[in-house]
Amino acid sequence: MKAATAEINTQALKNNIDIIKTYVPGSKIVAVVKANAYGHGLYQVASALYEKVDAFAVARLDEALNLREQGIKKPIILLEGFFNEEDLPFIARSEIYTAVHDMEQLEAIERAKVEKPLHCWLKIDIGMHRLGADPQDVLNMKERLEKCPNVLKPIGLISHLSVADTPTETDYNIAQINYFRETAKHFSGDLCLSNSAGILAWPDSHTPWVRPGIIMYGISPFEDKVGSDFGLKPVMTLKSSIIAIRKVKKGAKVGYGAAWTAPYDTTIGIVATGYGDGYPRVAPNGTPVLINGKYVPTAGHVCMDMMFVDLGLNSQDKVGDEAILWGKGLPVEKIAKLCGTIPYELVCRVMPRVRVELI
Repeated sequence: MKAATAEINTQALKNNIDIIKTYVPGSKIVAVVKANAYGHGLYQVASALYEKVDAFAVARLDEALNLREQGIKKPIILLEGFFNEEDLPFIARSEIYTAVHDMEQLEAIERAKVEKPLHCWLKIDIGMHRLGADPQDVLNMKERLEKCPNVLKPIGLISHLSVADTPTETDYNIAQINYFRETAKHFSGDLCLSNSAGILAWPDSHTPWVRPGIIMYGISPFEDKVGSDFGLKPVMTLKSSIIAIRKVKKGAKVGYGAAWTAPYDTTIGIVATGYGDGYPRVAPNGTPVLINGKYVPTAGHVCMDMMFVDLGLNSQDKVGDEAILWGKGLPVEKIAKLCGTIPYELVCRVMPRVRVELI
């Protein structure tokens, strides 16, 4: 009998990359593995995809160095660039690619003393207003990077679509794509724009390099779709076991705060997973859990280590039976929607104590 376990299906991961390639047959694939590969395991995902992708992308230098230390030799891109000037020698020595999104980073590169030139991608703001060079600075920054002996030439151009997954913002998305393409006319280096939503829904955003993130893990970036709508397979299945079964009478109050009252005589199953494992405490009564091929509803507040499910009066379920909380047979997108959040957050919040099994 197992407590909370995240089963990571590497064959599903590879299948999803094959599906992605059918959308962008002429593009190189940058697999986004930041945030512990969206909770799926940084090195486990990178090693499984090593022969199928062209590069990896992370958010922090520690993630990149971790991959280098474990033998990942393909290009690794720092999507946020570097945070500290003193990190530049390590970035250069490890041949890590870095985004350059503001004048402070540019000036640090110009001052740096490095053993070898840096791989740089100029990051521009096309409408997210998060990171990226302002339109009036782009060409000046490009010129300075091209003149800098610390930088390999030609430099790349990278940006991020902010509304590719938002159907009501079609015009704004088109404007972002057009601005990137107009700017790209001044660059002879690599170009990278498409994220997951861009890959699936916006062919005009496809560039020589694309960055699949959430779709690699079998999860849809769109609120009204699930991964299987695109032929994607869930890579993570979060599961646990029933560790106790209780008979309760109609009117019995269940759990902290008496948050659920039995509307009938029934059987309650106690599943060994809670918010201490990353399952959302805000999951409302009735959130489905898959047990023995059928969906059963949660009942009462999720606890730190356990949760309640209503198995029904005549349940044949027993202690030790497997409970699937999301993944194969139960899309995480559906759980996220019920919880008022996005699936990215759920998979990224799986806690370190959850056992990981690669299959």
